[in-house]
Amino acid sequence: MKKYGFYRGVNLGGWLSQCDYSKDRLDNFIVKKDIETIASWGLDHVRIPVDYNVLENSDGSYRADGFERIEKALDWCSEFGLKTVIDLHKTAGFSFDAGEKEAGFFGSPKYQERFYRLWEEIARRFGGRSEQAAFELLNEVTDEGFIDSWNAISQACIRRIRAIAPDTLILVGSYHNNSADAVKALAAPADEKVVYNFHCYDPIAFTHQHAYWVRFFDVNHDLSFEDAKLPADYFDRQFAPAIEAAAKYGAMLYCGEYGVIDRATPEDTVKWFRQIHDTFERHGIARSAWCYKQMDFGLSDPRLDSVRGELIKLL
Repeated sequence: MKKYGFYRGVNLGGWLSQCDYSKDRLDNFIVKKDIETIASWGLDHVRIPVDYNVLENSDGSYRADGFERIEKALDWCSEFGLKTVIDLHKTAGFSFDAGEKEAGFFGSPKYQERFYRLWEEIARRFGGRSEQAAFELLNEVTDEGFIDSWNAISQACIRRIRAIAPDTLILVGSYHNNSADAVKALAAPADEKVVYNFHCYDPIAFTHQHAYWVRFFDVNHDLSFEDAKLPADYFDRQFAPAIEAAAKYGAMLYCGEYGVIDRATPEDTVKWFRQIHDTFERHGIARSAWCYKQMDFGLSDPRLDSVRGELIKLL
C-alpha cells in the first residue's frame, strides 16, 4: 500500500487536546527534546491531536498562539526529520467524548461552515508544507447514523482544502470511533492523496482493563494477554474490511491510534504490540501508536523502561 513517508509514528496525545488548556500544559507538556527522542526511536512521524478551541476563540475567530504552537511543532519535527499528522481531535459541535458536551455538528450548517473555514485556515498556514504535514479531518466519528452526513461533509471539506492545498495528504475515518469494519462505509477517496484511517484497541477488554472512563463493559478485573486468547490471525480478520476497502481504490491505509493501557504488564504490552505489528507489516499498513507520554498509555513512561528497547521496534 502507499505510504508517502508516513509509516511508523506515535501520537502526542494530551498536549493540544484532552487537557486543561493551561499555558503551562501547552508550553511544557511536549518540548523539543521529546521530538528528538521520538526521532531516536527510528519513527518517521508524529500525530498531533488538536482541539478546535486551541485554534479558535468562542466566536470562531482564530487564535494566533494556537497556530504558532503547531508551527513550532512542525519546525521541531523538520529539524529531526519527522513528518506530522495534524489531527482535529474535536470541532465546534462534536467530540468523540460525550463528556465534552459538544453536540449538533452533523445537523448544523453553521457548525459545518465553521469546520470548513477552520480547515481552510489550517490549509492556508500549513498547506505549503505538504511534504511534511498531513491533515486529519476529524477524530472518531461516533454513531453509525452520522455516516451519510459525514461523507457529504468530508467530501465538501476536501474540495475546499484542495483549492488551497492541492498536494496535502488528507486522512478520513469512519463511524464507531474509526472502526476498521466501518471503513467500507466511507465515500470513495476524492483523489489519490486521500487516506483511509482507522483505530484499533481490540480486544478492548485487554487494552482498556481498569479504564475508569469506559461504561459499556465491566473493566474491573485484570486480563493477561494469554487469557485474552487471541488467535494468530486475530488482527488480520479485524482489519480485513479496511484492507479490502483501501485496496478497492488503491488508497493508503493508516491506523491512527492503537495501544495498551498502563494497567497491563509491560511484558503483556509487548506481546500485544508484537501481534498487531506482524499484521501491520504483512499488509503494509501505516500507523501511529497511542501514545508517546502519559494519557494512561504512555510509551515513554517509566513503567516501560525494562521493555522499551524491544517495544519501539514493534511500533
